[in-house]
Amino acid sequence: MNAETPVCQLLERQGADYRGWLWVAPPRDAWLEAGEGSLLSADEVVLAAWRARGRAAYSPFEGVEPAPPGAVLFWPKSHALGEWWLLWLCAHLPPGIPLKLVGENQGGIKRVLKALAALGLGCRKLDSARRCGLYATRLARVGLDPDEAWTSFEAAGIRLVSHPGVFGHGKLDDGTRLLLGQLPGVLGEGAGDMLGDVLDMGCGDGILAAWLARRGARVTALDVGHFAVEATRRTLAANDLEGEVLASDVYTALGERRFDAIVSNPPFHQERAIDYGPAGRLILEAPDHLHPGGQLILVANAFLPYPDLLERAFGAFEVLADDRRFRVYRAVKG
Repeated sequence: MNAETPVCQLLERQGADYRGWLWVAPPRDAWLEAGEGSLLSADEVVLAAWRARGRAAYSPFEGVEPAPPGAVLFWPKSHALGEWWLLWLCAHLPPGIPLKLVGENQGGIKRVLKALAALGLGCRKLDSARRCGLYATRLARVGLDPDEAWTSFEAAGIRLVSHPGVFGHGKLDDGTRLLLGQLPGVLGEGAGDMLGDVLDMGCGDGILAAWLARRGARVTALDVGHFAVEATRRTLAANDLEGEVLASDVYTALGERRFDAIVSNPPFHQERAIDYGPAGRLILEAPDHLHPGGQLILVANAFLPYPDLLERAFGAFEVLADDRRFRVYRAVKG
């Protein structure tokens, strides 16, 4: 089976023996999923795909057993996240293990030279093709704790915990701010209001989940990213709030559960590419997860084609707010 993505095509042409190696934060690629080695990823979609094939797959919040003979890190577009993966590998895998780093030029792979030098790790370039680069080093203890990447800040009266792998890391997204301004009018303002069972889809750092829980909602929060799941759990704990937080590819983890409301600031990017798939599923499958009279409330960039999806799913919708950059939509299940 041939590799599908440019980064995997570059690896494939090396003809290296990757038996037992650890693939760290890779994209979906059938060549990898049908090949050798195990997976370390914070993406629930990728984890589920590997596990469905009976392959060993781990979240960074679980640890890796046993130690692999080598690892390949797929450099993400977020340089801060790439540095975190480096620190995690240095802290959790035995020193001396060979590490290869691969990524697209537009994704910043050439910056790994400075990142490795800053950690005192040597580096050599192995290959380049398909606008990608491949580098090699060996892991060592570097004296830096990857947990130091977790930061906290306050927004909307809530203490938020964030990580470089979380959407809007370290700040309140403008779209979420607009959405928060509309929620009291449609869900209720005070803690005495019975908000019922509310789903926060794509929970990020947990700002919506915490806002809802503080006002008495029974909150379930989902995200495909394990960094976001962990951030939301930490945010709820930091504010002495309760809620169920799950890793899930849209509604997959819920079964047939239904809610009184679904709130979301859904993502539309997968790395640098626009991807309407998850948001499309969020909208089109929402009626199956709402009680009669339940409502979907979401914010999105104004240019995104969500009105057509809302019409298909609900028959009608309303625009609660529009600041020309973002729109807040509301649709009710009949």
